[in-house]
Amino acid sequence: MESKKLTFKHYLMIGSLIFGMLFGAGNLIFPVHLGQMAGSHWLSAALGFLASGVLLPVLGLLAISVTQSRGIYELARPVGHSYALLFMILIYATIGPFFATPRTATVPFTIGFAPHISQNQQSLGLLIYSAIFFLLVYFLSSRESKITALIGKVLNPVFLVMLFVIFLLAFSSPLSSAASAPITKEYLTGALTSGLLQGYNTMDALASIAFGITVVTAVRQFGLKDKKDIALATAKGGSLGILSIGIIYIALILLGAQSVSTFGLAENGGITLTQISHHYMGVFGDALLATLTTVTCLSTSMGLAIACSQAFHQLFSRFSYKAILLVYCLLSFAIANLGLDAIISWSLPVLMFLYPLAITLILLGVCSPLFHNYALVYKTTTLLTLIPAFFDMLNALPAGLKETALVQTLLKFAQTYFPFFDLGFGWVCFSLLGLIIGLGGYFMRKK
Repeated sequence: MESKKLTFKHYLMIGSLIFGMLFGAGNLIFPVHLGQMAGSHWLSAALGFLASGVLLPVLGLLAISVTQSRGIYELARPVGHSYALLFMILIYATIGPFFATPRTATVPFTIGFAPHISQNQQSLGLLIYSAIFFLLVYFLSSRESKITALIGKVLNPVFLVMLFVIFLLAFSSPLSSAASAPITKEYLTGALTSGLLQGYNTMDALASIAFGITVVTAVRQFGLKDKKDIALATAKGGSLGILSIGIIYIALILLGAQSVSTFGLAENGGITLTQISHHYMGVFGDALLATLTTVTCLSTSMGLAIACSQAFHQLFSRFSYKAILLVYCLLSFAIANLGLDAIISWSLPVLMFLYPLAITLILLGVCSPLFHNYALVYKTTTLLTLIPAFFDMLNALPAGLKETALVQTLLKFAQTYFPFFDLGFGWVCFSLLGLIIGLGGYFMRKK
């Protein structure tokens, strides 16, 4: 059968699906904070952020499509069964109950409620808010409910309209000039690379390979049969969805750069977004932002909870979906109460370890037709990427752990012998070497 030709409407539907899957709590706070840190270098930082926050997720969807994988496990399977299984568990744990899902509760609390609660009541406020939040997540995720459709089709667009109004007010009457905004030390000379690393925090590249099969399945349902047509449609639809997120990123980064001279550098982007909203819309803006961010993040949290619980249910079928969902929500609740800053601080080392492995896996998946998915290419590239990725993780540890004698000794070794390590890209040369060795083996075998 010949593949059906898709219209712009089809691509728009694919883009909308991807936007809904990826746009969540981190997509709001990290671009704003990046803008504040980058100051007048916001544009260079934005380009780096778009590379890891927009381009990589598109390539992730493309890798799933090209390799015809049904998820992370199959994408990583050429490296080996044990590695693929462990990598899949680590990805789902990261975008699930350990970091991304707890963040869906702490971000709306930080944005909408924390500014109106006294400092000594913050912990109690977060405890009560997160308890209600995850009770709702469990209740709505464990059964069919019309509210899920309501959130996706009505309230999420309302939130985007409100965000657009804030952009309109902010850019027509800016707080200050971004061109003269102060620049933090790390963005003075390395704004592009620092922005790229900041994009890791969105976790969208990880999510794209975890949930990419949902998009590919949707594309196939439009009647496409040929692999190339499916890959092309995924790339086009994915580009539309992620491009719209990219436009929001740029606006939020500029917003952060304009705000730093007025409000100063905040601990996180949630605080800044609250300050900006209050400046332009007053108490009404506070109430509306609190309501809509809660609902939007609730929708994201439900999507993550359902997808991750189903994945773990498939891995550990002796436990029911509802039992896994309950443990998932309890764990997310417990970690959420560490607070947003602690979650961000502890997630960074994990992301610095996982992202090089995910990036190389995505690129190998996209290019796999060139070497016929030859397993040795995957194995040598991944094995050599693991070494600097481990050192990158150590380099991103919180201050107390990073300052220990053993860690400092290991870091000095890496700084001496790993090219680009201080920039956060010590894995690049190692990965290229692994790729060359693997391709050498492939061509020798072919000859």
